[in-house]
Formats: sequence, structure tokens, C-alpha cells
Amino acid sequence: MLLTVKNKIRMAGLKCRNVLANKFGDQMTGWLIVVLIVVVVGAVFLTLYKDSISTIWNSIVTKITSLLN
Repeated sequence: MLLTVKNKIRMAGLKCRNVLANKFGDQMTGWLIVVLIVVVVGAVFLTLYKDSISTIWNSIVTKITSLLN
């Protein structure tokens, strides 16, 4: 499953590159597609790894507060 997601992301990136490189296409549409893909990938990443991110963040905060005390 992870391999197919990587392939879909790679193919979407190639399609976006083609849209952005097209001199006759709408450049704003291309940039909006890129922003949309970044937001969607970020949301999926945050959803899948929320617990890990929280654990890492809490350990960083604990380390900083222990250094300040």
C-alpha cells in the first residue's frame, strides 16, 4: 500500500512539473495544484504520525525545561 501511495505522489509531482513547465498553460493553476498537494501530503503525514510527533515534541519540551531549571 505504501508503495502505491509513493507512486501516486511521484506521478502527481511529474504531472505538476509538466503543468508548471508548460508555457501555454495557466501558471497560477499549476501553483495551486502544487500547494494543494503539499497540504494534502502534510495532512496525511500529520494524521498518520500524530502520536510519534507528540512524543518527540513532549521529549523536546521536557529536555528544554530541564535545561532551564
